[in-house]
Amino acid sequence: MKTTIDIPDALMARCRAVIARDGVTFRSLVQEGLDRVLDDREQREAFKLARIPTQGGGFQPGFDDADWTRIRDEIYEGRGA
Repeated sequence: MKTTIDIPDALMARCRAVIARDGVTFRSLVQEGLDRVLDDREQREAFKLARIPTQGGGFQPGFDDADWTRIRDEIYEGRGA
């Protein structure tokens, strides 16, 4: 399949250097790069944020139903922000 893509000049310069050094074609370089990126992404597991136990058992009294704006305002109160 043929396609057209825009490649930044700096990246193309790096490609040309590898092509000259290794004696490969641009096509093979692109195919190898895509294979590597796709293989890497397929093998990655979805990021899962670790649960961190807290000692306090939740929000401080008065913040149980607070939205983020209220919490942020309280954090920065008196700090000039």
